Amino acid sequence: MTSLVSARNVSKNYGDLRAVDDVSFDIEKGCIMGLIGPNGAGKTTLLKALLGLTDCQGSLSVLGLDPFRQRKELMQNICFIADVAILPRWIRVYQLLDFVEAVHNHFSRKKAEALLAHTKIPAKAKVRELSKGMVTQLHLSIITAIDAKLLILDEPTLGLDIIFRKDFYSHLLEDYFDEERTIIITTHQVEEIENLLTNIMFINNGRIVLDASMDALPEQYVELLASGENADRARKLNPIFERDVFGKKVLTFEGISREQLTGLGELRTPDIADLFVAKVKGVTA
Repeated sequence: MTSLVSARNVSKNYGDLRAVDDVSFDIEKGCIMGLIGPNGAGKTTLLKALLGLTDCQGSLSVLGLDPFRQRKELMQNICFIADVAILPRWIRVYQLLDFVEAVHNHFSRKKAEALLAHTKIPAKAKVRELSKGMVTQLHLSIITAIDAKLLILDEPTLGLDIIFRKDFYSHLLEDYFDEERTIIITTHQVEEIENLLTNIMFINNGRIVLDASMDALPEQYVELLASGENADRARKLNPIFERDVFGKKVLTFEGISREQLTGLGELRTPDIADLFVAKVKGVTA
């Protein structure tokens, strides 16, 4: 596989604050990467570095380019949706499509109009007449109608109702994504994207605490639901995190085979949200 993004010892300081702290990773062509972290973890700073909006220490390559020094060339093959859609309030919807069609060679007006046909957005409406959710829908429809090699989505469905969120992710997977495209998604609604992802990366306090393929997680991590003596026996295998659920203990293990835990209780693969809590709190405990 070919790395679309390659980072080696990347750091970024804002005065005394180290927002990104010596991270190294690769993002391969044709994957959907979930970048998960709490507020202030360094996600936004890292995305800004990938988009060439800020410089950084270390080595960073995106599509074979230095994003900060070759940003104009880079942006020909990247689309980005921020957590807040900002569009000119005075412009009408059809005029916005006219503009994007005129300035972006990879924009498909036909596809954008097909996406907008599933919304209640009038073509002649001005942006200022649309609700917040409609503005986000309009922004998403335009961005996903652009044929880009790398799509970066930062909380893309924030403020949208659950029906549109599900429709958006379904379209993203069925109609947009293919082996020639790579997608990076950040969201706090992890459960909504878990089944879309091919890879996951956790960031906390500017450091990467997990970087793995989704297929590898069941082999690396297991949760045990146990109580009493069984929980005590399981603790001797050094779980990375433990929590209470309805009077029982849920213990999360890393690098422990399921055979070692057989007979101690119910075994399962942790979902992304629970694994994130285990990795972050386990690291900071």
